Amino acid sequence: MKKAVLIFNWLLVIIWIGVIFYFSSLPDLKSTLPSFWDLIFRKIAHISEYFVLTYFFIRAFLGHKIDKNNALILSVVLAIIYSISDEYHQTLIVGRSGRMEDVLIDSVGVMLMIWLWSKKSTQSGLDQILKKFKIT
Repeated sequence: MKKAVLIFNWLLVIIWIGVIFYFSSLPDLKSTLPSFWDLIFRKIAHISEYFVLTYFFIRAFLGHKIDKNNALILSVVLAIIYSISDEYHQTLIVGRSGRMEDVLIDSVGVMLMIWLWSKKSTQSGLDQILKKFKIT
């Protein structure tokens, strides 16, 4: 794989980690939605953030010709470690709290991506789009 693609894949990981870090640094992320829907929206955001992070990790590891299973395992481990560190980070922010429940919710996004990636038929979606733009 071209060096530029490898760098791009890891850059996506770093940027996405930065996005998660930024939102975790905000003191209050409540929306104007009723509290029930605000809670649902925030939990869906947790799942989505780590779904995407796991995708970026998988792409980055596979770019190094790492065995698919090892790439998936490394992606799970690193995404969950980052989730734990992110929840700890939130304990340092006024108005925020780190919660192990959120690590479990983040893990749903991680495992959902792993499940989808494991299925050959679903793997082609985003990858096909990126190939059209010559990103992969």
